[in-house]
Amino acid sequence: MTAQPPEARTPADGAETRASRAPEPQTSGAPEIRTHSDDHDNAYSGLLVNDAHWAFGTDFEDPLAGVDTTVPEGVDAADLAAYCLMLGDDALVLSQRLSEWCSRAPDLEEDIALANIALDLLGQARLLLARAAAADPGLVPQLPEDSPVPDEDRLAFFRDDTAFRNVRLAEVPNGDFAEAVAKILLFSTWRMALFDRLRGSRDAVLSAIAEKGVKELTYHRDFAGRWVVTLARGTEESRTRLLTAFDGLWPLWPELFETHPVEAAVAEAGIGVSPAGVAGEADVIVDQVFAAAGIDRPERGALAGVRGRKGRDGLHTEALSRMLAEMQVVARAHPRGTW
Repeated sequence: MTAQPPEARTPADGAETRASRAPEPQTSGAPEIRTHSDDHDNAYSGLLVNDAHWAFGTDFEDPLAGVDTTVPEGVDAADLAAYCLMLGDDALVLSQRLSEWCSRAPDLEEDIALANIALDLLGQARLLLARAAAADPGLVPQLPEDSPVPDEDRLAFFRDDTAFRNVRLAEVPNGDFAEAVAKILLFSTWRMALFDRLRGSRDAVLSAIAEKGVKELTYHRDFAGRWVVTLARGTEESRTRLLTAFDGLWPLWPELFETHPVEAAVAEAGIGVSPAGVAGEADVIVDQVFAAAGIDRPERGALAGVRGRKGRDGLHTEALSRMLAEMQVVARAHPRGTW
């Protein structure tokens, strides 16, 4: 596609800039550097001693350390855990899909943008899966007793596809750049509407995750919306590709607003949000973007499930199985490994 990239973006009020992603500089003196003779058996073990690193400056410790994870009174712990698993799987699966774009985007700026969106979603997934494990430890796959793998990683790497509860939109295999933009717009519009309401959750952990997530999703939606307009008003080729992308993804849009029994239960308990309740808001946003882009809604029906079962019930496309096989292979081969 030859369409030009959109104008420079300005993050929403309170949103983190992408330049702030680097970890904070060390304040307790320079880290000790290992010598060439150290740890010959592992070339990568602890290049910096006592200096853990992770995305966005966090570390490898319990992501909920110091946070009150008590299940609110009157809330079913199993329902809370299942709900967190749903939201966590949505983020984890789309994060993995977007990470596959690394080094393949049309230019460097968009390559970095897609990677940052993937990392934002990965951060959300980590917290949500950790919350699910804290609420219902029975969900966590069992590993050898001496395995150092934390609960959220066990949920990510040691479940089969039928145990995942993500919406099927998140698992769609990557197509071209127009397809990536269309997918991000639909997903972020829906998820932002959910998270905006989830900030009022009675569960303090979910409320905090949503508060931070809204800022991130504002950027994701803005990025995708600008590119939808750019591609639609660019060349004939870019417009055709965009319309083809929305036409292919549209049958999965209605599934996002179908309320699963677990979602209904947590909404009734005041800790979750019913997706059906945000359908109107999400439709308005998508229609605004489509109007600015000068394109119409696709006329496609919803993709059916099997005997009423869809992504939230563990029914997925073959694409998810293939993606998980690649994503999980190293962790499953080395369940006692440290990374």
